[in-house]
Amino acid sequence: MTIDETISFLKQKSNAKHHAGMKRFGIDNQSALGIPLPELRKIAKEIKTNHDLALTLWKINIHEAKLLASMIADPKQFTEQQADEWVHDFYSWDICDQVCGNLLYRTNFALNKALEYTNCTEEFIKRAGFVLMAEFAIHNKKDPDDAFWAFFPIMEREAWDDRNFVKKAINWALRQIGKRNNTLRTHAVETAQRILLQNTKSARWIASDALNELSGKPLIING
Repeated sequence: MTIDETISFLKQKSNAKHHAGMKRFGIDNQSALGIPLPELRKIAKEIKTNHDLALTLWKINIHEAKLLASMIADPKQFTEQQADEWVHDFYSWDICDQVCGNLLYRTNFALNKALEYTNCTEEFIKRAGFVLMAEFAIHNKKDPDDAFWAFFPIMEREAWDDRNFVKKAINWALRQIGKRNNTLRTHAVETAQRILLQNTKSARWIASDALNELSGKPLIING
């Protein structure tokens, strides 16, 4: 598909009901057409990987064009400079999460960017750092435990941040890393307990929710 064909096709898939419903989930829909994610994934499957088209789509002021870009971009061609340019364009949590979950975690610089972005003050860039941690933990099943050690002190350090999209991402990362195996869960629980001692509203929520999920019966990991 050419860029004009792609945009035309996206506009044909616009859904007024879905567009109105986006706000209920805290999604900025000002530039959106209102296309559900499953429909966008079908379109991405038809297009397949097309990095040049993805880079062009990202520059279009249409919400779903950016989401689609994250689905068809090639992680092997995606550069650190392109990653930085994209994350600085984030304006909504779903854009952040889709770029991280479809593309960024699959790059060979994902771990470095996770560490880097958590040092940023902008809400969605900082969120991206923790979402990357969570996505990396979910998808990279064979990575050794030591790939995750550096994340725990950062989650503890940033637990004071009471911005909704940041604290939820910290909590998500802590839980997902802790669910990988018993060793990482022990470290996640210990981290959550230290976070709890910070005694801020954000830290109490992050830690309590994580401990509620991670403090159950021992995990049994097969294979």
